[in-house]
Amino acid sequence: MTVIRVVPLASAPIVDGAADDWGGAAWIKVPIKPAVDRNDRAKLGLAPEDNNNTGAIVVQLRAGVHNGRLYLAARWPDDAANTEYKGWDWQADRYVESKRREDMFAVRFHLDGDFDRSMLAAKTYRVDVWLWSAARTNPLGLAEDLLHSISNRLIEDAAEYATRDHGVIYIKKQRDAGTSLYQPVRAPKEKGEQHLSGIKLNPGANGSIADVKAKGMWKAGFWTVELSRQLDTGNSDDVKFRPGQKITGQIAVFNRSSDEHKSVSEPLLFDLTQVR
Repeated sequence: MTVIRVVPLASAPIVDGAADDWGGAAWIKVPIKPAVDRNDRAKLGLAPEDNNNTGAIVVQLRAGVHNGRLYLAARWPDDAANTEYKGWDWQADRYVESKRREDMFAVRFHLDGDFDRSMLAAKTYRVDVWLWSAARTNPLGLAEDLLHSISNRLIEDAAEYATRDHGVIYIKKQRDAGTSLYQPVRAPKEKGEQHLSGIKLNPGANGSIADVKAKGMWKAGFWTVELSRQLDTGNSDDVKFRPGQKITGQIAVFNRSSDEHKSVSEPLLFDLTQVR
């Protein structure tokens, strides 16, 4: 298991996507690969289309703590910045939802249960998920804070995946408490602009859903994303980071894709034993 050493920082990095003010915190190379092999999609109950555009790449990570806050930075190659999410295009006599998708980065931390690299394994566990997205959260300087519950036992109101090997897997994705970062926008019936946004951002988002600061910057073929959150928010839907502990986590990269079309790392061990 790759160890991500969380080091004490002499000063707080500015969460701006530049990642040039981290002092001695070193980059750690983390390989990622498609979460689902294209040959396994059918047996896992997934649609046959393989829309993974990330493939197998190396992500660089670094992590630190300053004044009670955890800071993470991630850097990975991407040939273009995709900063639109769906949206509406006027075609003939009506608006049609576009197929445009944004770039995203996610990190998830083990809360309880039997953690697994896959969301479609026969395991029951919960994770705290921070999801940065180039269109829906980056303009707000935030990442969406989520709680994912995965089980091969019934979860009410969960998505169901009928797998060949593990039976039905239930996955429930919940937003943390608070005001949503964005809302979907329905297309008008009358023609306006040729292309309309599919979302309306909420600059007033607050609560547990909005307690992760995040900012990404694309430059010269690379995304760099920085994230930060209090070690202990006091919220019941957030993971608590304690100085001296080690906690299992995982990262994922989405290149103009969503849902299962992502590339993920193997489980990572975030080591806070240097933090006091």
